[in-house]
Amino acid sequence: MSPFHCFYTFSIIFLLSFEQISAKCITVTVDQSGRGDFSTIQSAINSIPPDNGYWHCINVNPGTYREKVEIPYNKPYIIIKGSGQRKTKVVWNEPYLQAPTFSSLADNIIVKSMSFVNSYNGPSSKNSRVPAVAAMVNGDKTFFYRCGFSSVQDTLWDATGRHYFKKCHIEGAVDFIFGNGQSIYEDCSIRFLGELLEPGLAGFITAQGRNNPYDSNGFVFKNCNIYGRGRTFLGRPWRDFSRVLFYNCRFSKVVHPYGWDAWNCVGKEQHLTFAEYGNYGPGANTSRRVKWVKKLNARTVSELTSLSFVDNDGWFQSMPVLYF
Repeated sequence: MSPFHCFYTFSIIFLLSFEQISAKCITVTVDQSGRGDFSTIQSAINSIPPDNGYWHCINVNPGTYREKVEIPYNKPYIIIKGSGQRKTKVVWNEPYLQAPTFSSLADNIIVKSMSFVNSYNGPSSKNSRVPAVAAMVNGDKTFFYRCGFSSVQDTLWDATGRHYFKKCHIEGAVDFIFGNGQSIYEDCSIRFLGELLEPGLAGFITAQGRNNPYDSNGFVFKNCNIYGRGRTFLGRPWRDFSRVLFYNCRFSKVVHPYGWDAWNCVGKEQHLTFAEYGNYGPGANTSRRVKWVKKLNARTVSELTSLSFVDNDGWFQSMPVLYF
């Protein structure tokens, strides 16, 4: 069979598969003014039967939805589509790890074009700075596209599972991307809110939680823009074998010259995989980096930055992403 016929056959099979998925996708609309099927996002999620085996699509109209949203473990195959990061926002105001604004606990979830905010420590808040999670992702096979995440401390809890963040905006000041997730952040903007910390304090972008050298998880930042005000470390370890790679990212002068902090792993730095490769910009000069920063070879970098790092079984390719 010729290459053309192979491509043609594959295209027909893919389109048929997509049409079948779309035909089975039950779509509802959330609108605060009452012009939709539901007035809250949570009520739309609640309407989906447990252990569903096909896609449910929730279109969320513009507005600020002041509610706490949770996708439970037994409700996979959900697509939540907003109207844009600035147009569709979910806002909650509650501290500590147990009260995320948005919790995604199920497998096979897609979220697009909306923002999640925990306003507890926001610019106008007088509350003491404590963890205040904007989103917690605890399911496998999850895709966020053009989404926003905003808080000050512990903004995005990338807890467990394989996740792909594409063209997202994430902002905070202390450990604002943390957890045990196996995730790629591609073409994302990472904003450090140093103006919300006490004068002279540096912040931390990541706190990754890999427990042992055989765990496959880790955070990979690919083609991202790191910017903001003040000074921040790229990361510190939440667990002894923390793994984070920044690849081909633009570093503004917000990045601390040392780059990384050993925190509770002083004396065990050899276990950490904190690495940089091919970055550029005012903060990318590595001459003053900590001596224990990892020097990864090109093959390892290629393996970590490939989509197969989070999609070795084809789950992302089988998602109905063309729905958007």
